Amino acid sequence: MIKLTTVKKAVITSAIALALTACGDNSTTNSAKSATNKSTDNVTNPATEVTSVEQATGIEGSELAHYLTRDIQDEVFYFVLPDRFNNGNTENDNGSKTIAISQGGFDKTKKGHYHGGDVQGLTDKIPYLKEMGITSIWLTPILRNRSMQGDITGYHGYWVLDFTEIDPHLGSNADLKHFIDTAHANNIKVFFDIITNHTADVIRYKECHGDGEIVFSDGKQMCDYKSLAQVASGDKYTPFVPADSDNIKVPAWLNDPKYYHNQGDSTFSGENSVYGDFFGLDDINTDDQAVVDGMVDIFSDIISQFKPDGFRIDTVKHVNIEFWQQFAPALVKHANEQGLPNFFMFGEVFDGNPDVLSKFTTTGKMQSVLDFGFAFAIKDVLVDQKGTNQLANLFAQDHKYNDHDSNANQLLNFVGNHDLGRLAWMLSKSEHNYSEDEKLARLALAHSMMFFLRGVPVVYYGSEQGFVGDGGNHDSRQDMMPSLVPSYNDDVLVGTDKTTADDNFDKNHPLYQSLAEFAEIYQANKALRYGEQKVIYSSDEAGIFAITRTLASGEQQLVVFNVSNDMQQANLSFSSEIDSAIYDSGNTLTSNENDQLMVAMSPLSVAIYQVK
Repeated sequence: MIKLTTVKKAVITSAIALALTACGDNSTTNSAKSATNKSTDNVTNPATEVTSVEQATGIEGSELAHYLTRDIQDEVFYFVLPDRFNNGNTENDNGSKTIAISQGGFDKTKKGHYHGGDVQGLTDKIPYLKEMGITSIWLTPILRNRSMQGDITGYHGYWVLDFTEIDPHLGSNADLKHFIDTAHANNIKVFFDIITNHTADVIRYKECHGDGEIVFSDGKQMCDYKSLAQVASGDKYTPFVPADSDNIKVPAWLNDPKYYHNQGDSTFSGENSVYGDFFGLDDINTDDQAVVDGMVDIFSDIISQFKPDGFRIDTVKHVNIEFWQQFAPALVKHANEQGLPNFFMFGEVFDGNPDVLSKFTTTGKMQSVLDFGFAFAIKDVLVDQKGTNQLANLFAQDHKYNDHDSNANQLLNFVGNHDLGRLAWMLSKSEHNYSEDEKLARLALAHSMMFFLRGVPVVYYGSEQGFVGDGGNHDSRQDMMPSLVPSYNDDVLVGTDKTTADDNFDKNHPLYQSLAEFAEIYQANKALRYGEQKVIYSSDEAGIFAITRTLASGEQQLVVFNVSNDMQQANLSFSSEIDSAIYDSGNTLTSNENDQLMVAMSPLSVAIYQVK
């Protein structure tokens, strides 16, 4: 047996152990229900200077740098739909009071309508996020949208009409600036979700829309795609803007149909994945140099006005890659000139294949992308109980991301989102019929992998409160504030006896506490953020997965996971000596005579060890 001499014990108990015991202990949920977390606790106002790391993050003993100097690999993201988070100002619930197209759509009983959340509500909850260890807040698009199209609304923010002002349902430009200033005063970054692929659906085609009275319908294709060859031969649509929609987009050049592809609806395959209308939305002609220049101007102005710390870019693979080659470097350069030296952009490339994903960080000159491959592998291992070699196979391709400004450590890790759905939902519908206790343990373990494996962790809002949902899209976009949506409120949440009909900002929730603990470990151990990752054990069974994280200085940490319901043992190809347990949920290590390390691990557990 190796005797573990603890040099630095984590100040936490095992998050996995907490997850395993919380559901079985009614005192946890009862105390959670009685806890009151006032939104004004421990918030730093914009006028107040951040004087300590503890004040800025709520993480004791961390060495978190000032937000302007901090690298992307030091971030813990929180991805949130503002409309579904917290209502800080009921006066703006119905949107614009003067612009009809951005007015209305408020109905808290319908999952596809506005629910009243806004940027003031986000500002009020900064203490809640800070105490969880969040260092970056990523907002879904906040620019002015078309409120209604058919029987659904633009609550999600992806139907932009005006690229110069915030959507009135979310507040004013002044409210947004106040939110950003408050976040920055608390050493928290703010990332905007932006769109260059499309605008709101305004343009009509005479050949299939007739007089233009037929409008967009959720997910319904209305105009068959015309290929590039068809268009070249003269077989094309005749675009027009209905009289009541003339000049409603800002800036003005976006109102001219000549700046759009106008080729009909995409089926998301072949060339129409780039040139077709994304669910009927107006597909911008990003091949046109005037459009490239216009988009660079639009988002340069946003950087200058609001000083966000970076962008998440929507629908990246539906835009020609030549656009990104100009757009991405131009915006980073402009941000640097505006005093944002670590401005960072990452794209949404909805594909799990590293060959596809890495093309946009190398050829496409983007700094990073969301790692859908990671999300799919986590589901394979922790929901479907496939072998841990699913993870090893993914990580074996990490070298494909390497170039002058990108590497796999900068990829954005997530385990669920607003399109795919929540991991808790995937567990709930699994053929393995997981118990509530096991769901909680598997969710905690999944998030530990999101933090401790290579990449930057992204917490999807509500995950820390055990949100489940009924699927992706609208079904995964529940309210944190008390909800009136029946299909949300009938969910059995994980780790609590609350429902979404309750206020769900419970700092005593076991998953909230687990995430806060993981964030503390992540910030306290540079190797977990910057260390080169090497897989040293995986198998074709759902059992142990082990990696090392090694810094250029030689400092090394060993991270071992057991994704099985049973105690597991494995011999690791590892000859170094273990110095101390950084995080150990009841596991033991022994060595053998062949320069290997035998690890025995409890079910659904994780351990991190400092190597001598």
